[in-house]
Amino acid sequence: MSDRAMTLISANNISVQHSHVAALQNVSLTLDAGEIVTIVGPNGSGKSTLLRVIIGALQPDQGTVTRAPNLRIGYVPQKLAIDATLPMTVRRFLSLPRRISDADADAALAAAGVDHTSNQQMAALSGGQFQRVLLARAILTRPNLLILDEATQGLDQPGSANFYRQIDAVRQDLGCAVLMVSHELHVVMSASDRVICLNGHICCEGAPDVVTAAPAYRELFGSGTGGALALYRHDHDHHHDHHHH
Repeated sequence: MSDRAMTLISANNISVQHSHVAALQNVSLTLDAGEIVTIVGPNGSGKSTLLRVIIGALQPDQGTVTRAPNLRIGYVPQKLAIDATLPMTVRRFLSLPRRISDADADAALAAAGVDHTSNQQMAALSGGQFQRVLLARAILTRPNLLILDEATQGLDQPGSANFYRQIDAVRQDLGCAVLMVSHELHVVMSASDRVICLNGHICCEGAPDVVTAAPAYRELFGSGTGGALALYRHDHDHHHDHHHH
């Protein structure tokens, strides 16, 4: 998988009907090795449906999905309800559904930025820690594609920004591609190579600055995210600059 230009997933003219209503119409996209791609769109725009088609959990009514041979997908769900009364340690959670070694568990937790949480109860974790444990579980298989569905819902903006930095670190570590669904435009934009704006069909796609300037994007989201975008970029740069001083 070292060839960055290798196509991991190719979806061609995907259409999905939910009880006679089109959830997706003629959606085509390709995802290459090592890319970070974000799908943005309003509620009900078909984002989760598209993810399910890409993962293979849902058969489209029309169109085809081609996956690279031996494609390993790591999936971080939108939210995971864990019964707070049910005692379950982080270590035990990582071994569902298949047992893994302590070394693998420790390595995944470290890569996700939550080392030393093995013996903590899942129910006792903060929101940010919980998401990182979900991330650790997703990277146990050393995926070539990491898929995140609204993974930062419920985190505040600094928490989201930190989580996206973690994702970028994981991508560099594993050399995997990342496909994210998000509504957090300001944070996501600067973290992505490519943004796909979805509203049942693909309205626009391209580099973040191209998409934010597109009329279709402004129609869906307004143009009020520019300031936040600039702010985050600025913050992001400084984050990387510490070692130059």
